[in-house]
Amino acid sequence: MASLHCLSASCFAVPNKPQSFAVSHRSSVKCCSLLRFSSNLSSVSAFPKASLFWMDTVEKSKPLRTSVVCDAAAPTRKADSAEKRARQSEKRRIYNKSKKSEMKTKMKKVIEALDVLQKKTEAMVEEVVPIEKLIGEAYSAIDKAVKCGTLHKNTGANRKSRLARRKKAVEIHHGWYSLPSSSQSVITA
Repeated sequence: MASLHCLSASCFAVPNKPQSFAVSHRSSVKCCSLLRFSSNLSSVSAFPKASLFWMDTVEKSKPLRTSVVCDAAAPTRKADSAEKRARQSEKRRIYNKSKKSEMKTKMKKVIEALDVLQKKTEAMVEEVVPIEKLIGEAYSAIDKAVKCGTLHKNTGANRKSRLARRKKAVEIHHGWYSLPSSSQSVITA
């Protein structure tokens, strides 16, 4: 416990990271102006970031012998490397968020277009062509997200497969999809 003595009740010095300190009034040590508090020691607002543990008047006949013991928290500051890492993380988070948002938006457009096509009763095969363009754009967005490291490559493959399966389900629903000739020969054999 570091004990500090002060000439007046208006100022005293605190070490960098003290665990606790005590203040008592004596006329032997000079003061410095790091912390200020009023001479009325019953005021707790003098220590804005400190916890007041006890306050006791040593002798009632000597009011200048009032002691205060409190725990002062030293100001915490991140190291320069931690601040740089936080800046980098925030920049990457915003970049990744934009890539994911672009990819999800394009996937959502494809899925909505496929749902509309599936609900049509008299749909034509030519109506798949604009959806295939949308699928190509979605694939491109997924590949870009994988390339820059926003998505894992397996996750990208799963997303592309999901879109392909949805398209295939719509084609099967309308009777536009037929198995390739090599698959038919294997199935019939």
